[in-house]
Amino acid sequence: MYNNFQKHLKQTLSEIKEAGLYKNERIIVSPQGAEITLNTGQKVLNFCANNYLGLSGNAELIAAAKSAMDDHGYGMSSVRFICGTTDLHKKLEAKIAEFFGTEDTILYAACFDANGGVFEPLLTEEDAIISDALNHASIIDGVRLCKAQRYRYENANMTDLEEQLKLAQKQRFRLIVTDGVFSMDGNVAPLDKIVALAEKNDAMVMVDESHSAGVVGKTGRGVTELFDLKGKVEIITGTLGKAFGGAIGGFTTGKKEIIELLRQRSRPYLFSNSIPPLVAAAGIRMVEMMTRTNELQDKLHRNSEYFIKEMTELGFDIKPTKSAICAVMLYDARLSQEFAAKLLDEGIYVIGFYYPVVPKGQARIRVQLSAAHEKEHLDKAIEAFRRIGKELGVLK
Repeated sequence: MYNNFQKHLKQTLSEIKEAGLYKNERIIVSPQGAEITLNTGQKVLNFCANNYLGLSGNAELIAAAKSAMDDHGYGMSSVRFICGTTDLHKKLEAKIAEFFGTEDTILYAACFDANGGVFEPLLTEEDAIISDALNHASIIDGVRLCKAQRYRYENANMTDLEEQLKLAQKQRFRLIVTDGVFSMDGNVAPLDKIVALAEKNDAMVMVDESHSAGVVGKTGRGVTELFDLKGKVEIITGTLGKAFGGAIGGFTTGKKEIIELLRQRSRPYLFSNSIPPLVAAAGIRMVEMMTRTNELQDKLHRNSEYFIKEMTELGFDIKPTKSAICAVMLYDARLSQEFAAKLLDEGIYVIGFYYPVVPKGQARIRVQLSAAHEKEHLDKAIEAFRRIGKELGVLK
């Protein structure tokens, strides 16, 4: 049978390439940072990593990870309820709860697992999930695994959210789910209005802080800090793989009874190894660093504000953003790939995003700013965008 299936796969791949939608991967041979080296030998400035605080190559985190390997070994070799856990895992869970002002935390291998494992143990067909239309794929997949009734509201549209909440009143429990920062557009969820509607319509709130933790809020506590709602949201999910060190690992933090039930019934937690002790140790050090100083968050905010201001003044179509994500709208998939390729020739590493990652006709280059970037890095990128924008007719 595979011969026929193989022909089908080849045809599908050919169609993807002909449509200009094929995704190629570039190979990095250096540590992640503001400047990286590709396997071609080319050194480029990286503007497409989730390395928001520049911690992926941080010496303190690397030292903590190395020390943990000496003390706790390399991996756990099983799941926590079978083989046990380490003091490092428990300490990191407590640190994350303290950081976000929540009651307890559960660790996962990735935030994709956290979002995939949060809904099904908590909600049944008697309940309702009201989800933002632009929520991350992991939230969408997690909702699909749950039998709760599904409602969807237009991105950050509070009128539509209220309408969906009214429709969901016939269900027992209601949970509103939103990204804190929407990864493709960079806009921040209006969490203050969401929480107000939740209180008005007897609902709970869950926020995925993956692109907002470490980035949004004066001290990087995310959208709950930005809107002065620390400790007032029932569920927060997030990742250690972006601002928090850039490695791997996810978490759910929130009300203690929710976390306790997830430990008993969340399938990605019960049937998958936890993060290695070295990642837990680096995570602990990361929280300690962020608690000690706001230096990295302040620099990230300055970099983001400067870059977005300069790009907007050049005439680029920039999605409204209050995060470290700057979506440069080009709309055409092939144009986004050509633009990105020409930027790489100029030493600027970015990626063109197009369908199915974003809706058809909404292709863009997503620029991600970092505290690791210096002003000269930003200026070099801005000038390259200007030159290529004029060459390709994007700028007049």
